[in-house]
Amino acid sequence: EFIKTTLQQSKCKPEWIAFEITESQIMKNPDKAVSLLVEISKLGIEIAVDDFGTGYSSLTYLKRLPVDKLKIDRAFINELPHDDEDVAIVRAIIALSKSLKLSVIAEGVENQQQVDFLMAEGCPEIQGFFFAKPMSADKIEALLNS
Repeated sequence: EFIKTTLQQSKCKPEWIAFEITESQIMKNPDKAVSLLVEISKLGIEIAVDDFGTGYSSLTYLKRLPVDKLKIDRAFINELPHDDEDVAIVRAIIALSKSLKLSVIAEGVENQQQVDFLMAEGCPEIQGFFFAKPMSADKIEALLNS
């Protein structure tokens, strides 16, 4: 109800919002998480599983959750493309995302080799210091205007 009221009062469109929830938070009470996230998803808000691959999630719950996106944790990105185990895990998460028709985003991307690897593997969305370090609203506005 709080979310519905806030959307109405702010005139914010649900498609402008994405909620990110970590795997570990979902697994604290998976049945409640499924129920709550289904209601949020019905409002038109995107749901992303953050830090995917670092928790103890069950694929059964992943199948039941109204998830739109998986975010690959930076722990698997740091050593790309040189660490064979990270390469295998990232490829598996990308393949899982595609087969479940979910978007996938890589967190913690910091260099061109990582970008090239991820793009070649079918992960078109990245986030990290490769683009810019955190900055104030004034600085981001100037960056976007340039």
